[in-house]
Amino acid sequence: MDVNRLSAALACPSRLAIIRWLKSPAAHFPPQVHADINAVGVCGAFFADKLGVTAATASAHLRILVDAGLISSTRIGKWTYFKRNDEILAAFSASIAEL
Repeated sequence: MDVNRLSAALACPSRLAIIRWLKSPAAHFPPQVHADINAVGVCGAFFADKLGVTAATASAHLRILVDAGLISSTRIGKWTYFKRNDEILAAFSASIAEL
């Protein structure tokens, strides 16, 4: 685990908001037609509107979080769904507590 990379990924308020929203996705996003929001994750199309940014900007934020391992992505058909990686978040939290 690269603590510096995780810290950098979470240093942006928009990416931190994404992580928070994904903790309880059904509370922050509308119902999805193609996949269960809790089992598969949140459709990438919802993030741009929620953040108030362009689709390209939302995609860049999601990619940084995926590359850091903080969230995972699953492709179903033409849609990509995103879900928190609570295991990595717990390990990161534990490493911070050791400082």
